[in-house]
Amino acid sequence: MSRVIHTEGDVAEWTFPAEPGAVRTARAVVRGQLRAWGLESLSDVTALLVSELVTNSLRHATGPIGVRLVRPSGLLDGLLVEVSDPLPDPPRERSAQPDDETGRGLRLVADAARRWGTRPGETGKTVWFELALPD
Repeated sequence: MSRVIHTEGDVAEWTFPAEPGAVRTARAVVRGQLRAWGLESLSDVTALLVSELVTNSLRHATGPIGVRLVRPSGLLDGLLVEVSDPLPDPPRERSAQPDDETGRGLRLVADAARRWGTRPGETGKTVWFELALPD
């Protein structure tokens, strides 16, 4: 079960337990929030990238997974998405072979996002990406 932290104004945040259902639930709440903000056109790509990052957190970290959306306003001209977990090590991009079943998530994020990166947190790390608004 997810725990809603904050969904007012330009920021929406959730915490998910490190359980397989977290990926599906994260996609659903992200899509719902983007719909509420009138940003449905970003739903598919945002849900896909959130799925990849939450899946990485499930595979490599234990503990809660945070998802945060920041709606474009003021100085921010794109949608900012953050996925946090308690593992301090930043993720590494891999070169997946055609028959590999894993290793494509960060490449997908890098290719689809305008910008992306990682930063350390108090108890782990955050992987973030920014999506440009459609014209």
